Amino acid sequence: MAVELRPLGVKCNIACRYCYQEPQREAGNVAHEYDIETMKEAVLKAGGGFTLFGGEPLLVKLEDLDHLWKWGLETFGRNGVQTNGTLITDAHIELFKKYQVQVGISIDGPGELNDVRWHGSLKRTRESTAKTEAAIEKLCQEGIPPSVIVTLHRGNATVDKLDEMKAWLLKLEAMGVKGARLHTLEIESTGVGADYVLTTEENVRALAEFARLEKHLSSLRFDVFQDMRNLLRGQDQSVTCVWAACDPMTTRAVQGVEGHGQRSNCGRTNKDGIDFVKADSEGFERYVALYHTPQEHGGCKGCRFFLQCKGQCPGTAIDGDWRNRTRDCELWKILFEELETDCLNNDRVPLSISPKREEIEQLIVESWSRGSNMYMYEALRHLGATVRPPSATTEEFNESHGDWHGDSG
Repeated sequence: MAVELRPLGVKCNIACRYCYQEPQREAGNVAHEYDIETMKEAVLKAGGGFTLFGGEPLLVKLEDLDHLWKWGLETFGRNGVQTNGTLITDAHIELFKKYQVQVGISIDGPGELNDVRWHGSLKRTRESTAKTEAAIEKLCQEGIPPSVIVTLHRGNATVDKLDEMKAWLLKLEAMGVKGARLHTLEIESTGVGADYVLTTEENVRALAEFARLEKHLSSLRFDVFQDMRNLLRGQDQSVTCVWAACDPMTTRAVQGVEGHGQRSNCGRTNKDGIDFVKADSEGFERYVALYHTPQEHGGCKGCRFFLQCKGQCPGTAIDGDWRNRTRDCELWKILFEELETDCLNNDRVPLSISPKREEIEQLIVESWSRGSNMYMYEALRHLGATVRPPSATTEEFNESHGDWHGDSG
């Protein structure tokens, strides 16, 4: 579980053209003040260490960042921040080092490939991108390499741009970056979809290129591929939240705390400019319904990858309606099929074609119907089944590279 502390909510210094938080800003739901003591009380009640999020969390005053991270280190032994990197100064870097702050940076590529992360004009946008790139390099030089979150879109992942992206990722690895998260574009309006969304074929080509690149990298890893391999093996103890039956009303993986202590959910489930209040109890109605609803009606019935995908993130659901499966269904099916073949080529039978698949599905769906979540590894244990262990679990990956979530940026 991650506690996302958002002192200024969705307030940001730039205006990414595809940002899923934009509907909230357009509706005027932007915070301009916060109460530190109230936030601290709420973080303690939420039950864990925190990562500063936004919008852009480095809009918070430097002295308040010092106070929060000092308290975070003393109380929880760790700190984090997810930032667009444009505001990082030497003073921020000193705080990162002093208070052991794990830094995540949202950037979609070098130079013009990052232009969709707009800053009002092309000149200012390119200047901001240069600042982010310089910040990444400086953090690596200071011995605190960040992780990166990259959103794939027409500005950085069409076939003509992939070679430049791969060269940039090789450069990041050479500098010391070890973790990268690849996001498909979340569509909040028809305009964003028309201008920036990749076709299924383009997304497949881009992700396949990054998967091939990963085989030639010595240390940099893309967690999406490790997650998908582990899901096919039934090793879902620590997979990313989008694969873990997220309830859009409680978003188990993200316990949000706003500037005056109010609880909030993962921002990807917020639609129509509304920051929904977190529900008191978790439910799995979405997943029971998806399991039984035919695919032609927005469900997942009969899909052999249902155990792995579960309809994926509710924030990416068809028509923005969390009751539907993800709009990227065909993309994930194709990628799971490719990884399924890899499993078979390595003498491993993936759960997607296991004779026990339907029995495991029934156990998990029954658990959801009772209001509790059962993971695949728990169902396998219950059935007394065994799965040949993978060479590296997602949990080991997280221990090496940090357990960071992807709802900001």
